Amino acid sequence: MPKNRLEAFADGIFAIAATLLVLNLTVTEGHPLGRELLNIWPQYAAYAISFLTIGIIWIQHHTVMHQISHVDRTFLTLSVMFLAVIAVIPFPTRLLAANIRTDGAEAAALAYGITLTLTAIFFNAIWRYAAWGRRLLREDAEPEVVEGISRSYAFGPPIYLVATLVALISPGASAALYGALALFYTLESSLFARRS
Repeated sequence: MPKNRLEAFADGIFAIAATLLVLNLTVTEGHPLGRELLNIWPQYAAYAISFLTIGIIWIQHHTVMHQISHVDRTFLTLSVMFLAVIAVIPFPTRLLAANIRTDGAEAAALAYGITLTLTAIFFNAIWRYAAWGRRLLREDAEPEVVEGISRSYAFGPPIYLVATLVALISPGASAALYGALALFYTLESSLFARRS
């Protein structure tokens, strides 16, 4: 089965999820607007972190799809589960932005982290399914590139799981870790692309 329809569907999901993030930016009516715009800084931070995260996942998804020659039903099913989690990212983003300064911060940080951990797990699943025995890879896919992707993706689930578990101790630190990870992956992706 050709991969172009899956890529088009995935691009649509990524675009919608990234666009929905802007709906999380809201101000409370009846308050001075200038002060309110400053007071909603957690919403700006959550937007930026999630937009960067979705953007990096989108870039990495294209990296994966470039190595793949065709897809099968199992790969499509794993991709649908992966994209379902991507589509959910705006919801925990809103929870985190709205509750980081309340007693709901722990639950919000956990919800956000669980979503990103599941994203990393499903991303690994689609890549490893495709790469196992070079099942779906292009014939000219370079072994070094395939091994590099496999090695770098292996770190995602445990890193996001640790950041999620930090929420049990400090939701603020957990949120800061999500931001640091988004920034790290943005810089790493940019530097890696330049080296390649």
